[in-house]
Amino acid sequence: MTSQLFAISFRATRPSDLARFWSGVLGWEVAGGPDEDAAAILPPDGSGFRIRFLPGQEPKAGQNRAHFDLTSGSPEDQRRTVARALEHGGRHIDVGQLPEEGHVVLADPDGNEFCVIEPGNKFLADTGFIGALACDGTQQVGYFWSEALRWPLVWDQDEETAIQSPDGGTKITWGGPPVAPKTGANRLSFELALPSGTDWQAEVGRLASLGATRSEEEEGDGEGGRVLMFDPDGNEFFVQRP
Repeated sequence: MTSQLFAISFRATRPSDLARFWSGVLGWEVAGGPDEDAAAILPPDGSGFRIRFLPGQEPKAGQNRAHFDLTSGSPEDQRRTVARALEHGGRHIDVGQLPEEGHVVLADPDGNEFCVIEPGNKFLADTGFIGALACDGTQQVGYFWSEALRWPLVWDQDEETAIQSPDGGTKITWGGPPVAPKTGANRLSFELALPSGTDWQAEVGRLASLGATRSEEEEGDGEGGRVLMFDPDGNEFFVQRP
């Protein structure tokens, strides 16, 4: 069976604090770890991916390769989301956006960029509150993730791509060239999971046949481990053992 997108993971200097920030902005429930070295927030309907916050002390170098685009139902709704983010410790940042652009660019307390999109955005009309995970990446990597997750392409034009689960929800997008050089490990990464009883080695082999490469690094022991892999653009992702 195909891997499922189990989580989008942030490397954070203070995982539990960042989990509380995003819980406050999104309204998702916090599920903390036993020692607070890691935390997660869970979508309210129990479907789709969770967001995990894992310890990491690497300094931030430039803009992240991926960021969330949050949707708005009205101008008042957009203002409320921005105000809520600022109240929980977010801040306005300048990444070169133009004054006439309707979206608001913010950073969370750890410096991770995200946008609050203006109402009426047609591309995100059939999504949820997290309208998109917008990524810096090539057309090839969009094709890879479409095959890896078995999510159909919903946009493929001018080397820009986007995929979306057959069940709907958040889109994952790649902006095409120019793609900024990768410097160090990404702060945001995908974590894939397989149902119990699945042939884990066969799935890792399938991902490799699609263009991923496998690292020898593995976290955890026995059934709790996960293997590190890289997509065709060199972005880290993890595959949990079932």
